[in-house]
Amino acid sequence: MELIQGVKIKKLKVIPDERGRLMEMLRNDDDLFIKFGQVYLTTAYPGVVKAWHYHKKQIDNFIVVKGMMKVVLYDGREGSATFGKINEFFMGDYNPMLLQIPNGVFHGFKCISETEAMVINLPSEVYDYSTPDEYRVEPYDNDIPYDWERKDG
Repeated sequence: MELIQGVKIKKLKVIPDERGRLMEMLRNDDDLFIKFGQVYLTTAYPGVVKAWHYHKKQIDNFIVVKGMMKVVLYDGREGSATFGKINEFFMGDYNPMLLQIPNGVFHGFKCISETEAMVINLPSEVYDYSTPDEYRVEPYDNDIPYDWERKDG
């Protein structure tokens, strides 16, 4: 898959032993590390879509730590080499990875597991409650050429 310009992924290594497991997510010596803003957890129940939004400044770093999510990106940045491109990522228990989402790229996700899925985000900026860097678009009624329905076959 050709990635949207500025999108980066890091396959995550899980180290199991008889006590449990360890999984490093993002280190400050990683090539894709930019800077630290904060860390937060967001969840979705089975079948729930949380979409679409983008940031003007913030860069997101998503890791699904429980369950499975379909994370979808849309490049609506005019002038981008990948303008109009869609990327889909199936992330979580069966595909541990960090997905770095550049500013200006619309993104959203859908829980595709049978139980609640959990996403940790390590954004580059601190959330500003007075003037949030978050620009939303309705999940279904918009100009983004994407259908959130399950694709069988």
